[in-house]
Amino acid sequence: MATEEAVSVSRASACLCVLCGLPAAGKSTLARRILSTAAQHGWRATVVPYDDLIPEQAFRTKVVEDGVNLQEMHTEWKSHRQAVLYCIEQFLEKSEILPEAPSSSGISIAAWEQCTQALMGPKGLKPPLVFLLDDNFYYPSMRYEVCQLARKYSLGFCQVYLQCDLESCISRNQSRSQPVPTEVILEMVKRLESPNPQKNSWEINSITLNSTGTVSKSDIQRVMELISSALSNPLSMGEDNKEQKETDRLKCANSVVHQADQACRRLISEAMKTARENQVPPERMRSLAAQLSESKATFLHNLRKHFLNDVPFIQEEEIDVEHAVKRAAEIFNDDLKEILSRIINDK
Repeated sequence: MATEEAVSVSRASACLCVLCGLPAAGKSTLARRILSTAAQHGWRATVVPYDDLIPEQAFRTKVVEDGVNLQEMHTEWKSHRQAVLYCIEQFLEKSEILPEAPSSSGISIAAWEQCTQALMGPKGLKPPLVFLLDDNFYYPSMRYEVCQLARKYSLGFCQVYLQCDLESCISRNQSRSQPVPTEVILEMVKRLESPNPQKNSWEINSITLNSTGTVSKSDIQRVMELISSALSNPLSMGEDNKEQKETDRLKCANSVVHQADQACRRLISEAMKTARENQVPPERMRSLAAQLSESKATFLHNLRKHFLNDVPFIQEEEIDVEHAVKRAAEIFNDDLKEILSRIINDK
């Protein structure tokens, strides 16, 4: 693979197009239709299918016993997402060859090779290059990582949000050979933050398609016009003040949530120790661990949303992160004590 020649990428003639929405909203179907139309525009396009690239186990959260305590294990999906973007970046950096996905990245090498095969072409030609990133992208921060990559290499950047009602997504999903658990879709509905150009100026080049029914030819035309506009107007390295403030807000929120996550983990560890000292039976211990893990996930999600949407913000250094984390830990500890008390009293 690495010895074969690929299209030499003109950094001003490439676009990263994010396809986002709930599972079974129609992203992959739309991607296939875009691919079939791209050649008519003289573009060389490929789909970057996160579901195929990232192994299923990367999304699993496990609770295991180490002989002393029940401990929650981290999922690895964040690092795998970063690995996907790294592979795209390596392609942009080494456009004279097709770089292989590093085995250490954890993503599927076969899937990466398949999605880059479409980029092969005669040496010397430089047609516009379009990457269709197919994933849920339910948090703005997930999409912003793609925007940052586009900005770094002065690429076009755009987003297509497929808006599909929950019932249709669940119905379509159930007809798949490997359906996503329904509870995952229900949880994602709570977390999903669709593109919002009014709030995030970097999301200005976005459109929404109603995919509850069949995506029409006019919808496809809108997508092609969106990509064409993005190719004609690549992002630049400079950021205006408004976008910088939004970036700082994201950094601050991520910092608070990260530190709060660590504090919550310590509180959970102490709660599990207390339960063990109170001789809570093993099956109730497992139930407690699951309840605390779910409570933590919901709490951190709401905390992050609060900082992104509700907290007055000027610059990161003006936010007392330590105080915010301390207060968050106190609130979570109250919830934790309630769950722990219920488990102990019901043993």
